[in-house]
Amino acid sequence: MGAGPGELDRPGQPGGADAWDARSQEWLLGTEEDASGDPFSRGESPASAGVAPEIRAAAVKDTAAADSRGTIPRRGGADPVKALMHRHRALCERAVDPLEIAAGLEAHGVTDRAAVRFRHRDVFSLAEELYARVPREAGPRPEPAPAPRVRADWVLLTLLPGAVCAAVVTGVRLTEGRPRLLVAAAGVLAVTLAVRLALRRGPLAPARTLGWHSATGTRLWTCWLLAYALFGNGLLRAVADGGPDGLPTGAAHGPWPVTVAPVLALTLACAPAAWSAHLLTAAARRRLAGSRGLEEFTAAVQPLLLGVFVLFLSALTALLALCGAALGEPAGYPEALALGALLLLARLLTVHHVTQGPTQALAATAAAEAAAMALVLAGRLPGCAFLAVPVDALVDAWGAGSVPAVVCGITALALLIRAARTLTRASAHAPTGDPE
Repeated sequence: MGAGPGELDRPGQPGGADAWDARSQEWLLGTEEDASGDPFSRGESPASAGVAPEIRAAAVKDTAAADSRGTIPRRGGADPVKALMHRHRALCERAVDPLEIAAGLEAHGVTDRAAVRFRHRDVFSLAEELYARVPREAGPRPEPAPAPRVRADWVLLTLLPGAVCAAVVTGVRLTEGRPRLLVAAAGVLAVTLAVRLALRRGPLAPARTLGWHSATGTRLWTCWLLAYALFGNGLLRAVADGGPDGLPTGAAHGPWPVTVAPVLALTLACAPAAWSAHLLTAAARRRLAGSRGLEEFTAAVQPLLLGVFVLFLSALTALLALCGAALGEPAGYPEALALGALLLLARLLTVHHVTQGPTQALAATAAAEAAAMALVLAGRLPGCAFLAVPVDALVDAWGAGSVPAVVCGITALALLIRAARTLTRASAHAPTGDPE
């Protein structure tokens, strides 16, 4: 019974009793459009607005079944999740499980505290609702990415750089003159190819192809750092003493000493680096599947990351001792450990979709080493002796290896802090790769 203008709307007997029609059924199931025509008001994404009736009916049935299980709260006039569905529609539609949605939400800044505004205790339960509410086209559901497994191909490839480098060192030690030069040149090319093969398969391979500039920059600065580990300390000492008096001969006690033991140990360390990356990824995936909150996951992965990092440094220390004893050279523990830590952290960040930071860190380290050499040379100019004072003081106090140890150590510490903030997030270990 309607009320005229200015009259009170008094309760009374309804004026009509129309039969229960299709529109009433749509209202009950929550599939009727609201006045704005927003398809999300009926629990579907715009991409599914024109799907076939049988697909729409299946989606409504799945949504009603999820609601009956209690995974979807009853939606009244204000639905705080609807805007989030609209904003992350593509992520929700292509996700193969709620874990992928949770990782994507965290990558976009949605934390457990923010999930409370959407009437959920954590991001994981919010992701479960989004996964249940967004219908998907009919067809076979893609399977989530399997947990990483140990495979014989990448295990053998990680052993290849160390084996090739050991063969090259042996060839250089057994030859003299021009043949030694040819063996060294061919050996550098062979070791470079072996390292590239080891980094393209297995745990040290990134999930997606890197950009050309990022990949080229990373290779360039890594080659510079390894070349400095081989020739840099001897050259810096020779320059500080007024030399060098000749070209490097490949010997540890020549006019330009060459330190082979750290480089050989670093190539052999490709295997423990791959195992460390595998342990981190596998354990983080297991914790991601069993966690119920982002803070809980971070608290579980932080000690795991530090444990893997310490495990790699322990293996590298053992390899340095072995190579130094076999070659009769100083192992160069400080600079080799700092460089190994830097290269491992840079690779772990690259594998888990962080590309710009590692490349910039490697470039800054290479620039600092080049600047130290340039300052010593500039100190020879008239009136510029003060430029070489800091480097000369460091070399006189701790040796030529202190320069790369300090530079690589500072950069590695910065990358460790970055890794502790990045690799402990769920988005870094998304089951199917990069989450949106």
